[in-house]
Amino acid sequence: GNDPLHLSPQLTSHFSELFHININIMKTTQLLLVAAMASTAGAFSVSNEQCARRQFLQTASTAAAATVLFPTMASAEITVPEQSKDYEFPTEWGLTYTYETDAARVRTHMVTATGLAKGSERMEDFGKNLKKEMIDFVSYYRRFPQVAGKPSFSTLYTSINVLAGHYTSYGYKYPLPEKRRKRLYQEYSEIDKSLKRSR
Repeated sequence: GNDPLHLSPQLTSHFSELFHININIMKTTQLLLVAAMASTAGAFSVSNEQCARRQFLQTASTAAAATVLFPTMASAEITVPEQSKDYEFPTEWGLTYTYETDAARVRTHMVTATGLAKGSERMEDFGKNLKKEMIDFVSYYRRFPQVAGKPSFSTLYTSINVLAGHYTSYGYKYPLPEKRRKRLYQEYSEIDKSLKRSR
């Protein structure tokens, strides 16, 4: 009766639920990592494949930690805008070598790319410019541990793999499928929140 280790049936049930939730989060993380690694395989043309794989695994493990620590971030419902041909072709491409500026710029260009409809003017030019910008961004900033550890970088890295993988598989003139667009808009929202907190 007075045994301090005795747990009520309600508490036992509660701990059991928490255990199952943690197991599900771990399974989801594993699936996300497998999917991310699969999409990375064809996304970038890197001369030193072993180095690239090692770098990706380091970044992926950071992303996995973020997924476990903040599992609820992905649950918010995101409105996916209609694809449109109406957009302004950017005049500024490439890196300024200031992380916050570059991350915001790459994210903005990716948001535009995700919203482009088939037949958009200069869609191929936009895609080629963006793919180069994304690869330059990852190649430069993943070398800095203080940047590579940021949640904004981890999520942006994941989004870049998805978009670069789409360009590699389907070319620059084919719009993104709805399921992929929804996932990307969710990630763009998380990146924006992280950047506003300087994280």
